[in-house]
Formats: sequence, C-alpha cells, structure tokens
Amino acid sequence: MRPDYCRQAPIFLLLATALIGMPSPVTAQEEVTPDLEALVQAEGSQLAAVVSRYSADRDVLLRRWDVAYSPARRQRLEAFYDGWMEGLDAVDFEALGLEGRIDYVLLRSTLRYELELLRREERLAAELTTLAPFIADISVLQETRRDLEPVDPVAAAMALRDLSGAIAALRADFETSLDSKAPEKEPSRIVALRASRALEALRHDLGDWYEHYAGYDPLFTWWAAAPYAAADSTLGDYVEFVRESLVGIESGGDEPIVGDPIGADGMRADLAHEMIAYTPEQLIAIGEREFAWCEAEMVRAAQDMGLGDDWQAALEHVKTLHVEPGEQPDLVRDLAWEAVEFLEERDLLTIPPLAREVWRLEMMSPKMQKIAPFFLGGEVIQVSFPTDDMTHADKLMSMRANNVHFSRATVHHELIPGHHLQGFMTRRYNSHRREFSTPFWGEGWALYWEMRLWDLGFPAAAEDRMGMLFWRKHRAARIIFSLKFHLGEMTPDEAIDFLVDGVGHERASATAEVRRSLNGSYSPLYQAAYMIGGLQIMALHAALVETGEMAEREFHDAILQGGRMPIEMVRARLTGERLARDFTASWAFDASN
Repeated sequence: MRPDYCRQAPIFLLLATALIGMPSPVTAQEEVTPDLEALVQAEGSQLAAVVSRYSADRDVLLRRWDVAYSPARRQRLEAFYDGWMEGLDAVDFEALGLEGRIDYVLLRSTLRYELELLRREERLAAELTTLAPFIADISVLQETRRDLEPVDPVAAAMALRDLSGAIAALRADFETSLDSKAPEKEPSRIVALRASRALEALRHDLGDWYEHYAGYDPLFTWWAAAPYAAADSTLGDYVEFVRESLVGIESGGDEPIVGDPIGADGMRADLAHEMIAYTPEQLIAIGEREFAWCEAEMVRAAQDMGLGDDWQAALEHVKTLHVEPGEQPDLVRDLAWEAVEFLEERDLLTIPPLAREVWRLEMMSPKMQKIAPFFLGGEVIQVSFPTDDMTHADKLMSMRANNVHFSRATVHHELIPGHHLQGFMTRRYNSHRREFSTPFWGEGWALYWEMRLWDLGFPAAAEDRMGMLFWRKHRAARIIFSLKFHLGEMTPDEAIDFLVDGVGHERASATAEVRRSLNGSYSPLYQAAYMIGGLQIMALHAALVETGEMAEREFHDAILQGGRMPIEMVRARLTGERLARDFTASWAFDASN
C-alpha cells in the first residue's frame, strides 16, 4: 500500500503537498470570464431552435400524458411524432449547412426510433393483459381527470368496486394454478416483473386520481372513500403477490436479477438508432477480441510483478492495496488532480478553469452500493467505500473492489477528462443536442480516455496497468454478456459467473453489476456502448490525429464542443461529410470486421 495513504498526515504536510505537488482548482490569476465577442460571432446549427422546440414540446406532452401503457397516450404521442416527421420533410434540406444537416439527420432518426418504441410498448402491453387486464380501466380514470371532465361520484364508486372484484378474482385464479402446479398457466418471470412495475405505477396513478377529488368534492368522498380504500388495498396486496409468488422477490429482500431481453429485432432497431452498422454478433466478436487482448496484457503485468503468468494472483494482490477506512476521499482528490496535471502537461485538451473548480465529492450509501459498487461520476463523483453498518464481508469486498489501482483507472473516467468535463462542455456548446444523447458518446468518450491514457504511458507501474486492464476487460465483458443476454444466449447467473471467473470481480460486485445492467435501469445497448464507443473514437483519432489532419487538442475539443450525438455523426462533423437527407449508418470503424 502507498505509505502516504496509510495514515493520517499532519495538517501542515497536507497543505504543503497541495501547494507544491498538486494543481490548484483555480487561482486568482486565471481568467474565468468568457470571450464574449467569440460567443457572439460563433456560428451554430440552423436547426438548433427546431431541436429545442421539439424537446420542449415533447417534454410537456409527456408530462400531460403520464399514464404508462395507456392506449390514449400512445395514440397522442404517435400523432405528435408523425406530425414532426411531416414537418421535417418540408424543410429545405439542401439549404442547410453541415451543422444543420447533422441536426436534421439526428432528429429524423430520433422520431423514427420513438415511433418504434411506441410499437414496442404496445407489444409489451399486450403481454401484460394476463396479469393486468385492468390497465385501461385505471388509465381512463386518470386521463378523464387530465381532460378536466366532471367526475360522476356514483359511477366512480361502482368502477372502484368492480376493480376490487376483478383484482381479487384474478389473484384467486393464479393462486389456484400455483396450487395445482400448472406452470403452463403462469406468466414468465420477465413478464411478471414488468407487470409488477406497471402495477405499482398504476396504483400511484389511482391514488393521484382519488386524492384530486377527495375532500374537495364532498359527494365524491361520500361515495368513493370506502370503495377506493378497498381497491387500493386489494391492488397493493396483488402487487405483493405478483412480486413474491410470480417474480420470486422475498418480502423486504433484494429484487432478483430477471432482466427484460429485447431480442434480435429489438437489437437491430436500437443499433440502427445508435448509427452502428454492425450486427450484435459482430459486436460480440469485437468484445471477445478485446477481452483476449486484455488477458494477454494482464499476463505481461503479472510477469512484471514477479508472479509469472498468473494474472489472477496479480489481480488478487492489487485488490489488497486499498487505503484504510475513511481515507478514500483523499485518494480520489489526489487521483483527480494527477490526471488533470497529466493532461495539461501534454496539451491534450482544453480544461476550463471553472471545470476544475466546481466538481464535488459525495460518499455513496450502503443501499446504493448494492447497485453501484464502484464510482459514479459527473459534476459530483459518488464514491463507494465501506460504512460502519455493513457486514464485515461486505466491508472487505468494498475496499478490495475500490483499491488504489482500480480507483486510479476510474477517477479520470468520472471527472476530467471524462463525465464531468463532458457535462460541463455540453452545457456550453450545442446544448440543444442533449436530445440526441447516447451512451456511445457519453460512456464511449470516457472509455476512449482510458485507452488513450494507456497508449500515452499513464499507467507506468505494473500494478497501475493491472488496475486499468481490469476495467478495460470489464468493458469488453459487458459487450459479451449484455448482448448475449438480450439475444437469449446467456442468463443473469451465467453473466455473474463470467464476471467473477473471467474478469476477477468480487461476487458481490459482479452481482450488483449484472443487476444494474439487466434490471431495466439502463437501455439494452448501454453496457456495450462503453467499449464500442471508445473504439469508434479511437478509429477517428487514428484517421485524423495520427495522420496529421488535426492536432490532438483540436480533435478532443471539437468532439466536446460538437455536443452529444452518435459517433458516426461526430465523424461526419469532423470530416465535413456532405450528409444526405435519408442518411443511413455505414461506417466500418473496426478494421477487423
């Protein structure tokens, strides 16, 4: 373990270290006022206002039509997207400059994908009818209120009474089928998990509808209070029944890792939206190639550590090199400034003084660490490390999973040049393109820097190389297990074993990782996007920087200032490609495919 992190240093030594060995967040001499003349003269996209209007209108529409799985909601949104598509068709595409064409192509792609998601939702809603045939009955109550139509107290009471009876009868049927052990009559765990979430949302909608009238309309309250209490209780009990008996969630326990695979057709639609001209199988092959490269480099690092070819033993040694309880914030601070200093010494990209000044650090709760056992980042870096109320085993695993060398490989991913700098710059430049945000740009940029810093010799010591390789191999594994899961080729339990045996995760960390990846918190392609997006940016670097067409700093600044978008559009922007109205992704960024 590094001695400067092993014990509390005297305050004067800490101050001396800060003044001598580390960059200050901001000094009095640094200029933080923007060049206003440059901002006035900056040319932007001709469609920036169009995209902003679309975002504003779509967001307010979603707030109005807020009942999930509602047929009326789908119908209204479909009309909205179709209308915008017609409006885009009327735009004089040939009169647009490069930035305008990029926004046109991106908005058109977004509209097509939103319509596809509505069709996907309709198919999912049809699957829920077995477990929740009363979705439309609850939806219409809330939507009638949204339409500001008067409520009929007697009819409302009767509807609530009928709802209670329908739920009770449905539950009795399922209990009978469970008692008779007739599995063919039971829905799959995936459908049951989706239904349990939909039912929880419906219960909230029902309560919101009732509270709107209760007390304000005396006649409504007189008629509906008792039927509502019965309906709410029956629905709540039914949700618990579905969770416990059909999904397998123990009362008060962690949600099992079930996942919700979208299948081959869903994958094709999502890849088209992300402008990835590869099949899932081709991306898995890329992940397997990168996985093998990482393992070979791990062997080399193990050899340099004097452990022969045993990369597992080398990884186990690195996991023991963690700081003491309470010292992780100091480590994260020092690692953040180390990365900034490395970048600025080599003039790799622009780091505005305010970006260095404003980032903050928060410790993650034990509950959150069950889902995110490592760091989460952005303007606030959230740090995982043991708390006093964890079990002894969980404390040890948390320290091992967030050791010095693993942390050194991830702090810059979360802060600078990674997610914090991304967020800072995209608020300044082309902020309207947040509408086109994609993990291939967001996570790909941060992962690209792990690769670029590796090439620049940032991990000099074998232990630091092992720390970076662990994460790089982890990202390759994410491509493999997440895509195979959505294709129906790997189960969550198999994914956990893969991360433990193939990557070297602690089992608790692997379980949290798979739960986070598959239980609906992230889009289906999110986990694959880290390395695939990083490889896309590496391919652009090879084509533009290594050939001398762009300087390193110019290249990196241009990506951040262009805003969030699929990497193929980044390529079009940097190369000045003349886009067509009906643009289709075709870039073969990986030379081996």
